[in-house]
Amino acid sequence: MHEVVITGIGIISVLGNSIESVSTALYRGQSGVIIDEERIGLGFESPLTGAITDFAPSSSLTRKQRKTMTDHAVQAHAAAMEALEMSGLQPEEWQNDQTGIIFGCDSSCLAPLEHVRLLKERGETALIGSGGVFRSMTSNVTMNLNTLLKTQGASWSLSSACSSGGHAVGQGAVLIASGQQERIICGGAQEINWQSMCSFDGLGAFASVGNSPEKACRPFDKDRTGLVPSGGAAVVILERRDLAVKRNATILGTLCGYGFSSDGEHLSVPSKTGLSRAGEMALNNSSLIPGDIDYVCAHATATPAGDIAEATNLKNLFADHSPVISSLKSMTGHELWMSGASQVVYTTLMAQKGFIAPNINLETLTPEAEGLNITPKTIERPPKKVLCNSAGFGGTNSCLVLSY
Repeated sequence: MHEVVITGIGIISVLGNSIESVSTALYRGQSGVIIDEERIGLGFESPLTGAITDFAPSSSLTRKQRKTMTDHAVQAHAAAMEALEMSGLQPEEWQNDQTGIIFGCDSSCLAPLEHVRLLKERGETALIGSGGVFRSMTSNVTMNLNTLLKTQGASWSLSSACSSGGHAVGQGAVLIASGQQERIICGGAQEINWQSMCSFDGLGAFASVGNSPEKACRPFDKDRTGLVPSGGAAVVILERRDLAVKRNATILGTLCGYGFSSDGEHLSVPSKTGLSRAGEMALNNSSLIPGDIDYVCAHATATPAGDIAEATNLKNLFADHSPVISSLKSMTGHELWMSGASQVVYTTLMAQKGFIAPNINLETLTPEAEGLNITPKTIERPPKKVLCNSAGFGGTNSCLVLSY
C-alpha cells in the first residue's frame, strides 16, 4: 500500500476567499454568518446563512465555460487552482490517466428551478439554454473540472449528504493507496442560496437569530438552537508520497486513515455508535490508537440531537482520554456537502500556522458533553494527529485521520 500525502489545499469559504484570509479568521474565531433579509421576506423560520463575499470568478474562465457551471462549481474551480498552485504540479503532471477528480456534492438545486421559470416565461424548451442540462446535475463540479483541467483518470461525484466531502477525500486516498491513481484532486462543494434551503428550513432545524448572527451557531452549548446553513468549495490535492518526494514537493500532511459506517437506524437522527465505529476503523487503518489523537475536528452542527449523539460517540471512542475538540461550524455554519473536505483544509491550515481553532459561542457545555475537552478559545499549538468527523442524513459517517 502506498502512503498518501497532502501537497495542496484551496478554499472558497464564508471565512474568506484565500488560504491566508481563512487562516486568519480561524485563528481569530471570526464568524461568517449573516442575516439574509430576503429570507425574512420569503417567510423563512430562520434568516441565518453563511455568506461568501467579494468572490469574483477567475478571469481564466470564459463566459462560455461558466455557462455550464453552477456557482459552487465556479468556486470549486477557484479552490482547485489555488490548491494546484500550492502543490507545484504542472499541467503536464495532471493531464493524464493517473490523475483523478472526486468531489462530494449531493444536490444542484437552483438550475432546475431556473429551467422551470424560463419555460413558463418563454413557452418553449429550446429557449431554456443548453448550459442548463449540465448545471442541473449533481456531478456538475467534477464534469466541469475534468473538462477544464483535462485530467484523464477518475472523475465522479460522491453523494452522501453532509458526509459527502469526507467520503470524497477518503475514497481519493484509497485509490492512491491501492495504486489505482497517483494523485487525486478531491474536495466538496455546496451551493448557498435560499432556494436550496427553504424545505430544510421548514424542518425547524435551523438556529434562531438571538442577539446577533455571529453568535447563533452554538455547537455543544446547552442553549444551542440549531444549525446555520452555509457552503462554498474546498479542495485537497492528494498524492503518492514517493512521487511527491521525487519532485521535491512540500508535504503539508499525511492522510493516514479513513473509516466509514452507517447507522442503520433513522433518516435524520444520528445513532450513539455509528460515528465511533467509523472512527475506530480510521484509527485501525492508520495504525494509531485513540490516545495518539491530540485534536478532533468535530462534525457538531449545533442541533440538539446531533451534538448529543456525537458527544456520546466521542466518549465511546476515547473512553477516559479526551483530545482537544472544536466544531468549526461555530464560525462557518454547516457547510453541508463540502464540510468533510473543508475540515481537512482547515486542520491543515492550523497545522501550518501553529494553532488550534476554537469552538466559539460555547458558554455552558451541554451536560452530555461533560468530560470532553472542547475548547472555546484558540490554542497556541499546532495539531499533530487529527480525527475529522462528518456525518449525514441516512446515518452515513466518514472519519479521516491526518498526521502533520
